[in-house]
Amino acid sequence: MKIAICGKGGSGKSTVAALLAREYARRNRAVLVVDTDESNLGLHRLLGTGAPPDLMGYFGGKRAVTEKIMAAMPDPSSVDLIGERWSIDKIPQGYVASENGVRLVAIGKIHDAGEGCACPMGMLARQFLDHLDLGDDDVVIADTEAGIEHFGRGVDQGADVILMVVDPSFESLRLAEKVSDMAARIGVPLCCMLNRTDPISAARLRERIPDSVRIVCEISQDPGILAAGLDGRVLDLHHPAITALADLLDGTQKGRA
Repeated sequence: MKIAICGKGGSGKSTVAALLAREYARRNRAVLVVDTDESNLGLHRLLGTGAPPDLMGYFGGKRAVTEKIMAAMPDPSSVDLIGERWSIDKIPQGYVASENGVRLVAIGKIHDAGEGCACPMGMLARQFLDHLDLGDDDVVIADTEAGIEHFGRGVDQGADVILMVVDPSFESLRLAEKVSDMAARIGVPLCCMLNRTDPISAARLRERIPDSVRIVCEISQDPGILAAGLDGRVLDLHHPAITALADLLDGTQKGRA
């Protein structure tokens, strides 16, 4: 199963990705977290791993990948950057960090001012996810960048389900409308979870989120989660909402099989 996690910046995507990954690891599932956000520098800390080298380096680095894409113009979609299919166990080990049953791969990061756009990372992320061959119990969790650019890059098209994290903000509500439309257009089921809520904000979100968006769970303001995020500590909490979410996502996958 491939799960794409999306939402506005600061909504808690990485927190949810880490909590969900740990939940599936406790169930003895093979779990791979794919960091497709070129600006996220802290996901590995939440998972308790070191920061893996950019997978972009396996393919010669950003410059080499960019040159390969540019050489294929005006049809960059014809470029096959990977050229082979991988199972989770066959991903080059030098580019995988792991801890307590969770593996982490980072597609690529922006390291220097003026180095250029992140488009090569987006293409590699889409192809990497598309080239993964999964067993029946394997779980891939893609933590996407803030907003909707990953939809434009096609990263979500190969997902079995899109999970949107919605926090109490007007921007999240507007984004939910757009994501609902985009998920429907690519034919991938969408569900959403409310995050960092209190009873008042949760009620208002439920009133205003479009009827087309299925709300599946909620995590209220949690001091323990907040403190771990601020300190960059491992998120290894057994949260009942995440347990219920994993059960539901498994059911969604079985329903599509």
